[in-house]
Amino acid sequence: MKILGISGSLRAGSFNTALLRAAQAEAGDGVSLDVATLHGIPLYDGDLEQREGIPDAVAALKQRIVDSDAVLLSTPEYNNGIPGVFKNAIDWLSRPSDDTGRVFGDRPFAVIGASPGGFGTLLAQNAWLPVLRTLKVRYWTGGRLQVSRAGGLFDAQGQLTDEATRKALADFVAGFAAFAAR
Repeated sequence: MKILGISGSLRAGSFNTALLRAAQAEAGDGVSLDVATLHGIPLYDGDLEQREGIPDAVAALKQRIVDSDAVLLSTPEYNNGIPGVFKNAIDWLSRPSDDTGRVFGDRPFAVIGASPGGFGTLLAQNAWLPVLRTLKVRYWTGGRLQVSRAGGLFDAQGQLTDEATRKALADFVAGFAAFAAR
């Protein structure tokens, strides 16, 4: 089972990228988890698309999705919603529209997230549902992982130090992998 984890944060010290790296370490036998970021993806511009086609960074991420068995989004929550940079990337990945089925259609997706705040990423995760429904992914509803107060759960090097969160993450990845294998 090959899972692609996509971090929705560009920050070098991102809790969401760190969460995906922890998920890599917790992936069980037969499960590999690769981590992708959104660096290099420009703001969506239909004129740019028409003039130059799909940017290389978008084409590369699309191919990584197509080559995976499942996709795990690790979303921050900005102002109670999906970060603009993350939604922008999905908008690019859905272009051209006749390629959406190849990239997203019936592919297993799940969403996790980490936040320094007390509510985790509940609202951002909920905001992803209509987007993923529109893209016709096979969304896993069997688990939810919202890491609150992430600043106290990761060390200065981005290593997950909280055992309860590590176990919850391992259980989440195992459940998602089992769902994706069906």
